[in-house]
This record gives sequence, structure tokens and C-alpha cells, in this order.
Amino acid sequence: MTVASESSIALETRGLTKDFGGFRANSDVSIAVRRGSRHALIGPNGAGKTTFVNLLTGVLSATAGSVLLGGEDVTRASPQARVRKGMARTFQINQLFADLTPLETVALAVSERLGTGAQWWRRLGTRSEVVDEAAELLTRMRLGDVMTRRTAQLPYGKQRLLEMAAALACRPQVLLLDEPAAGVPEDERHEILDMVEALPAEVTVVLIEHDMELVFSFADRISVLVQGALFTEGTVDEIARDPRVRTVYLGEEVVHA
Repeated sequence: MTVASESSIALETRGLTKDFGGFRANSDVSIAVRRGSRHALIGPNGAGKTTFVNLLTGVLSATAGSVLLGGEDVTRASPQARVRKGMARTFQINQLFADLTPLETVALAVSERLGTGAQWWRRLGTRSEVVDEAAELLTRMRLGDVMTRRTAQLPYGKQRLLEMAAALACRPQVLLLDEPAAGVPEDERHEILDMVEALPAEVTVVLIEHDMELVFSFADRISVLVQGALFTEGTVDEIARDPRVRTVYLGEEVVHA
């Protein structure tokens, strides 16, 4: 790999492997995600996608292999250190504070980024730049009308949007979206799809998803995991037309209009 090509890679894994006792959840996974791309990670149930994302974010330690963020080896870095270095994540099941408002939630994320998170309760009312940034981001994410309501009172689709807003408040170079539409009622789902589509172009996005409509409308490149290993990789058209992908999904819909 040339220096020029290395500089174009936002996130890379090299031989990433994870063992749980005698069970190998991920095996020698090597993936390179280009800066600014929309890269989807798909696979049937049990393919090792969640384990792989937990290795990327530092929630789990790798048995072997490495994770590079912007060319820097972060394999041994903590989850918090990876956030500071430019990686943010949403979860398949949201991890929000139910008693906080969206404004408080995003203001906390902004304050953490600025290094004043421990003082945010005292300063939220006096640091107008934090409040203004949080409010502007919430408005962009179509949450402006609910920013002062308790998170527990929000429809689930709004909670998923709030989780994305909190991740974006970290100003990540790489954003990992773990099934952003999972559990969202159909009448709220279009808003999630619209906001995923409208994510800032300068942010590299890795989408972990089962929803093929979302994957094919969003991604420019797709990696397929099967039994913990990289099965195949390619453009949307290449993956949509690959009969092997259809086979591993065992009848799950893999279509591209």
C-alpha cells in the first residue's frame, strides 16, 4: 500500500481476530474504509458483526490483529481514547439517559468533547456556546421541537435520532451506526432514513445493518461477514448480484432496484 493510499483510509483492520475460549467469533478480518465513504457491514444472524464493532470501538480486546484509525494504531486504546481520536458509535439498543432532555444529552456530549464534561451540570446554563451548538445540532436532526422534553417521553424513532445527534456532537472522523432503524415503527422509519442520508459528507460512516433497503440506498461499498470472517466485499451492484450472498442469507431478501 502506498503512502497516498494509506492517507485516504479512515478506518482499517488487519487480521482482526477474537476468541472466546474455544469459540472464534471473528477470524482474520481485514477491512479498509476510505475517508468520506459510506461503508456497510452486513451478514446473517450470528455472523460476528456486533463482536467486530465492539473490537473497533475497544469494548472488547482483540485476540490478534490491529485496528487503525486515520493510520494510527488504536488496538490497545480505551473506548474513551478512541472517541477522543475521532471515532463515535450508536448502538443497536439505545444507550441514552432517560431522565435527561435531548438538550442536556447533546450538551453533555459537546462538553465532553471540549474537556469540561465533569462541570457540565454547573455550566450548562452559563456556557451559551455549548447550548447553542447543542440546539443547532438538534434542530438539524429534526429534534428542535422536543429538545426540552425528557428523553423517556420521546417516540423511539426520536430517541434513535437523539443518539445520532449525541454521536455527531463528538465531531467524529468515523461514525459507526449499529442498526439505526432497529425497532423503529414503520411510520417513524422514514425520518431515520432521511437523517442517515443527510449525515455530513466529511464524516466517514460505517453502517451495520440488516435492512437491505437502507444498505442499498446508502452504501457505496459493502463488506459481508459470515461465521466471523470476511466472506466478500464490493460495490453495491457487485454485492446485490452475487449469488453467494443470496445463498448465505438463506432466503433473506437481498435485492437492489
